[in-house]
Amino acid sequence: MVKNILKGIKAYAGTFKLIGKLGLWKYFGIPMAISFLTAVLIGFSAWGLSDNLGAFISKIWFWEWGAETFRTISDFIGALIIIALGIILYRHIVMALSAPFMSPVSEKIEKHFYGENHSHRNTSNAQQLWRGVRINLRNLLMELLLTLPIILIGFIPVVGIISSVLLFLVQSYYAGFGNMDYTLERHYKYTESIEFVKRNRGLAIGNGMIFMLMLLIPVIGIILVLPLSVTAASTETLKVLETTKQIGFNRDLDKN
Repeated sequence: MVKNILKGIKAYAGTFKLIGKLGLWKYFGIPMAISFLTAVLIGFSAWGLSDNLGAFISKIWFWEWGAETFRTISDFIGALIIIALGIILYRHIVMALSAPFMSPVSEKIEKHFYGENHSHRNTSNAQQLWRGVRINLRNLLMELLLTLPIILIGFIPVVGIISSVLLFLVQSYYAGFGNMDYTLERHYKYTESIEFVKRNRGLAIGNGMIFMLMLLIPVIGIILVLPLSVTAASTETLKVLETTKQIGFNRDLDKN
C-alpha cells in the first residue's frame, strides 16, 4: 500500500515536460475553465451557508453561559463542514464534466508509451460523459457515506484528531479514482474499473493526495490540478495495465 502511494506521488514528476512534449495543453483549456468557475461558484455558496449552518449547530447549546463562545465555535465547525462538502462536490462535478476532454489526453499518453497498435474500446464523447457522470455520482455517494461519520468523529476530544487524517485519505482516494478512470474507461467496463481501483487503491490515494494539496494553492492550484493529476494518473495506470497484459493484447472488448 505505502509503496503504491509513493508511486502515485512520484508520478507527478515530469508531468509538465510530458504535457509540453505531447502538446496536451490544448485539451485542458475547457476543463481548466470548468474547474475555475465551479470553484468560484462553490466558494461563494460556502461563504453564504457557513453562517447559517453555524447558527443551526449553536442551537444545541441550551445554556446562556458560554453561548457566545459556542456560537463562534459553531461558525468555525459549520465552515469546516461546508468546505469539506464543497471540495467533494467540486471534484466530482469537475471530473464528470471533464471526461470527454480528459479521455483523449489519456489516449495520447497511451499511444506515446505503447504505440498505435494497442487494443482499447472506442467510445464517443457522449459515452465518455455518461461514464464520467456515472462513476462520479457513485463515488460521490460513497464518499458522503464515509465522510459524514468521519466528521462526527471530529467532535470527540482527542480521537477527533484522527478524523482529519481519515477525511484527507478518503478524499484523496476518490480524487485519484476519478483521475485513473479516464484511462480505465477505454479498457474496462464500469464494474471492472471499480475492482481495478480497489486492487490499486495505493496509487489512487497517492495521486489524490497531491490533487488535494494543490487545491490549497489559490487560483493556480485550481487551474493546474487537472492537467497534472490526470497526466500523472494516466502514466501509472497504464504501467499497471501493461503489467497485467491489458495493453497491446488483442481481445474482444465490450463497447458498453
